[in-house]
Amino acid sequence: MNSTLSMGRRSFIALAAAAASTLAACGSTSTESSGSTASEPVELKVFAAASLTESLQKAGDQYAAVNEGTTLSFNFDSSGTLKTQIEQGAACDVFISAGQKQMNQLDATKGSDANPDGLDFIDPDTRFDILENKVTLVVPEDNPKSITSFADMAEKLKAGEILLDMGNSDVPVGQYTQKILAYYGLDEAALAAAGNVTYGTNVKEVTTQVSEGTVDCGVIYATDAHSAGLTIVDEATEEMCGRVVYPAAALKASEHEDEAKQFLEFLKGSEASADFEEVGFTPLAEA
Repeated sequence: MNSTLSMGRRSFIALAAAAASTLAACGSTSTESSGSTASEPVELKVFAAASLTESLQKAGDQYAAVNEGTTLSFNFDSSGTLKTQIEQGAACDVFISAGQKQMNQLDATKGSDANPDGLDFIDPDTRFDILENKVTLVVPEDNPKSITSFADMAEKLKAGEILLDMGNSDVPVGQYTQKILAYYGLDEAALAAAGNVTYGTNVKEVTTQVSEGTVDCGVIYATDAHSAGLTIVDEATEEMCGRVVYPAAALKASEHEDEAKQFLEFLKGSEASADFEEVGFTPLAEA
Protein backbone atom coordinates (compact mmCIF):
# COMPACT_ATOMS: atom_id res chain seq x y z
CA MET A 1 0.00 0.00 0.00
CA ASN A 2 2.68 2.45 1.00
CA SER A 3 4.74 1.38 -1.98
CA THR A 4 1.80 2.00 -4.35
CA LEU A 5 1.15 5.45 -2.86
CA SER A 6 4.81 6.28 -3.15
CA MET A 7 4.85 5.33 -6.82
CA GLY A 8 1.68 7.36 -7.41
CA ARG A 9 3.19 10.41 -5.82
CA ARG A 10 6.33 10.04 -7.91
CA SER A 11 4.29 9.79 -11.13
CA PHE A 12 2.23 12.85 -10.20
CA ILE A 13 5.34 14.88 -9.40
CA ALA A 14 6.96 13.85 -12.69
CA LEU A 15 3.87 14.81 -14.67
CA ALA A 16 3.59 18.15 -12.87
CA ALA A 17 7.25 18.91 -13.52
CA ALA A 18 6.86 18.10 -17.20
CA ALA A 19 3.80 20.34 -17.47
CA ALA A 20 5.61 23.19 -15.72
CA SER A 21 8.56 22.80 -18.07
CA THR A 22 6.25 22.92 -21.10
CA LEU A 23 4.49 26.03 -19.78
CA ALA A 24 7.82 27.71 -19.10
CA ALA A 25 9.00 26.96 -22.61
CA CYS A 26 5.79 28.37 -24.06
CA GLY A 27 6.13 31.44 -21.87
CA SER A 28 9.70 31.95 -23.04
CA THR A 29 8.71 31.64 -26.67
CA SER A 30 5.84 34.09 -26.17
CA THR A 31 8.12 36.64 -24.48
CA GLU A 32 10.72 36.42 -27.23
CA SER A 33 8.06 36.84 -29.93
CA SER A 34 6.53 39.89 -28.27
CA GLY A 35 9.98 41.43 -27.94
CA SER A 36 10.76 41.18 -31.64
CA THR A 37 9.46 44.26 -33.54
CA ALA A 38 9.71 45.54 -37.08
CA SER A 39 12.34 48.15 -37.96
CA GLU A 40 11.59 51.55 -36.52
CA PRO A 41 10.72 54.25 -39.07
CA VAL A 42 13.59 56.62 -39.86
CA GLU A 43 13.35 60.37 -40.47
CA LEU A 44 16.43 61.51 -42.35
CA LYS A 45 17.15 65.22 -41.90
CA VAL A 46 18.77 66.75 -44.98
CA PHE A 47 20.20 70.29 -44.93
CA ALA A 48 20.66 71.54 -48.49
CA ALA A 49 21.43 74.75 -50.38
CA ALA A 50 18.30 76.63 -51.44
CA SER A 51 19.18 76.20 -55.11
CA LEU A 52 18.52 72.45 -54.73
CA THR A 53 14.93 72.89 -53.59
CA GLU A 54 13.04 71.63 -56.64
CA SER A 55 15.41 68.91 -57.88
CA LEU A 56 16.30 67.43 -54.49
CA GLN A 57 12.67 67.25 -53.39
CA LYS A 58 11.86 65.32 -56.56
CA ALA A 59 14.79 62.96 -56.02
CA GLY A 60 13.77 62.58 -52.38
CA ASP A 61 10.25 61.53 -53.36
CA GLN A 62 11.70 58.84 -55.62
CA TYR A 63 13.99 57.62 -52.85
CA ALA A 64 11.20 57.43 -50.25
CA ALA A 65 8.98 55.52 -52.68
CA VAL A 66 11.42 52.59 -52.78
CA ASN A 67 12.67 52.81 -49.19
CA GLU A 68 9.66 52.03 -47.05
CA GLY A 69 10.02 53.28 -43.49
CA THR A 70 12.35 56.16 -44.41
CA THR A 71 11.05 59.71 -44.66
CA LEU A 72 13.10 62.72 -45.70
CA SER A 73 12.88 66.05 -43.90
CA PHE A 74 14.45 68.88 -45.91
CA ASN A 75 15.83 72.17 -44.62
CA PHE A 76 16.61 74.45 -47.58
CA ASP A 77 18.45 77.72 -46.98
CA SER A 78 21.69 79.49 -47.75
CA SER A 79 24.73 77.30 -47.14
CA GLY A 80 26.06 79.83 -44.64
CA THR A 81 22.86 79.69 -42.58
CA LEU A 82 22.81 75.88 -42.69
CA LYS A 83 26.46 75.72 -41.61
CA THR A 84 25.67 77.94 -38.62
CA GLN A 85 22.66 75.81 -37.66
CA ILE A 86 24.78 72.65 -37.74
CA GLU A 87 27.51 74.33 -35.72
CA GLN A 88 24.91 75.33 -33.11
CA GLY A 89 23.73 71.76 -32.69
CA ALA A 90 20.78 71.38 -35.06
CA ALA A 91 19.94 67.75 -35.77
CA CYS A 92 21.19 66.95 -39.27
CA ASP A 93 22.08 63.72 -41.08
CA VAL A 94 23.18 64.98 -44.51
CA PHE A 95 24.57 68.37 -45.61
CA ILE A 96 24.78 69.52 -49.24
CA SER A 97 26.40 72.92 -49.67
CA ALA A 98 26.47 75.22 -52.70
CA GLY A 99 30.16 75.91 -52.05
CA GLN A 100 33.25 74.22 -50.66
CA LYS A 101 33.81 76.99 -48.10
CA GLN A 102 30.88 76.12 -45.85
CA MET A 103 31.60 72.40 -45.98
CA ASN A 104 35.30 72.97 -45.28
CA GLN A 105 34.42 75.01 -42.20
CA LEU A 106 32.82 71.89 -40.69
CA ASP A 107 35.48 69.42 -41.80
CA ALA A 108 38.29 68.67 -39.32
CA THR A 109 40.50 67.23 -42.08
CA LYS A 110 40.87 70.69 -43.60
CA GLY A 111 43.64 73.03 -42.49
CA SER A 112 43.31 76.08 -40.29
CA ASP A 113 42.96 78.37 -43.31
CA ALA A 114 39.80 76.56 -44.46
CA ASN A 115 38.58 75.58 -40.98
CA PRO A 116 39.92 78.25 -38.57
CA ASP A 117 37.72 77.09 -35.67
CA GLY A 118 38.74 73.45 -36.00
CA LEU A 119 35.13 72.28 -36.23
CA ASP A 120 34.58 68.54 -36.56
CA PHE A 121 31.05 67.84 -37.80
CA ILE A 122 31.53 66.20 -41.20
CA ASP A 123 32.31 62.53 -41.79
CA PRO A 124 35.12 62.99 -44.35
CA ASP A 125 34.83 59.40 -45.59
CA THR A 126 31.35 60.20 -46.95
CA ARG A 127 32.22 63.53 -48.55
CA PHE A 128 32.18 63.91 -52.33
CA ASP A 129 31.46 66.54 -54.99
CA ILE A 130 27.95 65.88 -56.25
CA LEU A 131 27.02 68.67 -58.69
CA GLU A 132 28.24 71.64 -60.68
CA ASN A 133 26.17 74.76 -61.36
CA LYS A 134 26.70 77.99 -63.30
CA VAL A 135 26.49 81.60 -62.13
CA THR A 136 24.26 83.69 -64.38
CA LEU A 137 23.06 87.24 -64.85
CA VAL A 138 19.28 87.45 -65.09
CA VAL A 139 16.83 90.26 -65.78
CA PRO A 140 13.12 90.87 -65.22
CA GLU A 141 10.53 90.41 -67.93
CA ASP A 142 11.14 92.69 -70.94
CA ASN A 143 14.57 93.66 -69.51
CA PRO A 144 13.66 97.37 -68.90
CA LYS A 145 17.30 98.52 -68.62
CA SER A 146 18.42 96.52 -71.70
CA ILE A 147 21.26 94.77 -69.84
CA THR A 148 23.08 92.47 -72.24
CA SER A 149 26.02 90.96 -70.34
CA PHE A 150 28.15 91.10 -67.19
CA ALA A 151 30.37 93.67 -68.89
CA ASP A 152 27.34 95.80 -69.71
CA MET A 153 26.11 95.41 -66.12
CA ALA A 154 29.49 96.62 -64.85
CA GLU A 155 29.39 99.73 -67.04
CA LYS A 156 25.85 100.59 -65.97
CA LEU A 157 26.71 100.05 -62.30
CA LYS A 158 29.66 102.44 -62.65
CA ALA A 159 27.34 105.01 -64.16
CA GLY A 160 24.82 104.52 -61.36
CA GLU A 161 22.10 103.58 -63.84
CA ILE A 162 20.89 100.24 -62.47
CA LEU A 163 20.07 98.35 -59.28
CA LEU A 164 21.73 94.94 -58.87
CA ASP A 165 20.47 92.30 -56.43
CA MET A 166 23.04 89.82 -55.11
CA GLY A 167 23.42 87.36 -52.23
CA ASN A 168 24.87 88.36 -48.87
CA SER A 169 28.58 87.79 -48.26
CA ASP A 170 27.89 84.59 -46.25
CA VAL A 171 25.91 83.07 -49.12
CA PRO A 172 27.86 81.19 -51.82
CA VAL A 173 26.07 82.94 -54.68
CA GLY A 174 26.96 86.25 -53.01
CA GLN A 175 30.59 85.21 -52.75
CA TYR A 176 30.66 84.30 -56.44
CA THR A 177 29.10 87.69 -57.25
CA GLN A 178 31.75 89.48 -55.19
CA LYS A 179 34.39 87.81 -57.36
CA ILE A 180 32.62 88.97 -60.50
CA LEU A 181 32.45 92.56 -59.24
CA ALA A 182 36.16 92.41 -58.38
CA TYR A 183 36.91 90.98 -61.84
CA TYR A 184 35.42 94.14 -63.35
CA GLY A 185 37.20 96.39 -60.84
CA LEU A 186 34.00 97.44 -59.09
CA ASP A 187 33.90 98.63 -55.47
CA GLU A 188 31.02 96.72 -53.91
CA ALA A 189 30.86 98.82 -50.74
CA ALA A 190 30.74 102.07 -52.74
CA LEU A 191 28.03 100.69 -55.03
CA ALA A 192 25.95 99.59 -52.04
CA ALA A 193 26.38 102.97 -50.35
CA ALA A 194 25.25 104.70 -53.54
CA GLY A 195 22.11 102.54 -53.64
CA ASN A 196 23.08 100.54 -56.71
CA VAL A 197 23.39 97.17 -54.96
CA THR A 198 20.89 95.42 -52.72
CA TYR A 199 21.12 92.02 -51.02
CA GLY A 200 19.17 88.80 -50.61
CA THR A 201 19.63 86.34 -47.75
CA ASN A 202 19.75 83.40 -50.18
CA VAL A 203 19.56 82.71 -53.91
CA LYS A 204 15.79 82.19 -53.83
CA GLU A 205 15.29 85.67 -52.41
CA VAL A 206 17.41 87.20 -55.18
CA THR A 207 15.46 85.17 -57.73
CA THR A 208 12.15 86.47 -56.36
CA GLN A 209 13.30 90.10 -56.46
CA VAL A 210 14.23 89.77 -60.13
CA SER A 211 11.01 87.91 -60.97
CA GLU A 212 8.95 90.67 -59.35
CA GLY A 213 10.89 93.38 -61.17
CA THR A 214 11.91 95.23 -58.01
CA VAL A 215 15.53 95.26 -59.26
CA ASP A 216 17.07 95.69 -62.70
CA CYS A 217 19.14 92.51 -62.63
CA GLY A 218 20.40 89.81 -60.32
CA VAL A 219 23.12 87.21 -60.09
CA ILE A 220 21.77 83.71 -59.45
CA TYR A 221 22.47 80.12 -60.45
CA ALA A 222 21.44 78.75 -63.83
CA THR A 223 19.22 76.21 -62.08
CA ASP A 224 17.24 78.89 -60.24
CA ALA A 225 16.84 80.87 -63.47
CA HIS A 226 15.50 77.72 -65.12
CA SER A 227 13.04 76.97 -62.30
CA ALA A 228 11.78 80.57 -62.20
CA GLY A 229 11.59 80.97 -65.98
CA LEU A 230 13.92 84.00 -65.92
CA THR A 231 15.87 85.28 -68.90
CA ILE A 232 19.62 84.65 -68.69
CA VAL A 233 21.63 87.35 -70.46
CA ASP A 234 25.10 86.07 -69.54
CA GLU A 235 26.93 83.23 -67.84
CA ALA A 236 30.04 83.78 -65.72
CA THR A 237 33.24 82.05 -66.77
CA GLU A 238 35.52 80.13 -64.44
CA GLU A 239 38.02 82.99 -64.76
CA MET A 240 35.43 85.40 -63.38
CA CYS A 241 34.33 83.50 -60.29
CA GLY A 242 35.73 79.97 -60.27
CA ARG A 243 33.80 76.71 -60.55
CA VAL A 244 30.51 76.31 -58.70
CA VAL A 245 30.79 72.87 -57.15
CA TYR A 246 28.42 71.41 -54.54
CA PRO A 247 29.92 69.03 -51.95
CA ALA A 248 27.78 66.54 -49.99
CA ALA A 249 28.52 64.57 -46.81
CA ALA A 250 26.97 62.79 -43.85
CA LEU A 251 27.29 64.27 -40.38
CA LYS A 252 29.31 62.51 -37.68
CA ALA A 253 26.50 63.11 -35.18
CA SER A 254 23.88 61.49 -37.41
CA GLU A 255 21.64 59.03 -35.55
CA HIS A 256 21.03 57.23 -38.85
CA GLU A 257 24.50 56.72 -40.24
CA ASP A 258 23.67 53.79 -42.53
CA GLU A 259 20.56 55.47 -43.95
CA ALA A 260 22.46 58.71 -44.53
CA LYS A 261 25.13 56.86 -46.51
CA GLN A 262 22.47 54.98 -48.46
CA PHE A 263 20.73 58.21 -49.42
CA LEU A 264 24.01 59.77 -50.55
CA GLU A 265 24.67 56.73 -52.75
CA PHE A 266 21.20 57.09 -54.25
CA LEU A 267 21.97 60.72 -55.16
CA LYS A 268 24.90 59.49 -57.27
CA GLY A 269 22.63 57.23 -59.32
CA SER A 270 20.91 57.72 -62.67
CA GLU A 271 17.43 58.56 -61.30
CA ALA A 272 18.60 61.41 -59.09
CA SER A 273 21.08 62.60 -61.73
CA ALA A 274 18.22 62.95 -64.22
CA ASP A 275 16.34 65.15 -61.72
CA PHE A 276 19.38 67.38 -61.31
CA GLU A 277 20.08 67.60 -65.02
CA GLU A 278 16.47 68.56 -65.70
CA VAL A 279 16.97 71.93 -63.99
CA GLY A 280 20.49 72.55 -65.32
CA PHE A 281 22.89 70.90 -62.89
CA THR A 282 25.83 68.84 -64.10
CA PRO A 283 26.17 65.65 -61.98
CA LEU A 284 29.77 64.96 -60.95
CA ALA A 285 29.47 61.66 -59.08
CA GLU A 286 28.59 58.13 -60.11
CA ALA A 287 27.24 55.36 -57.90
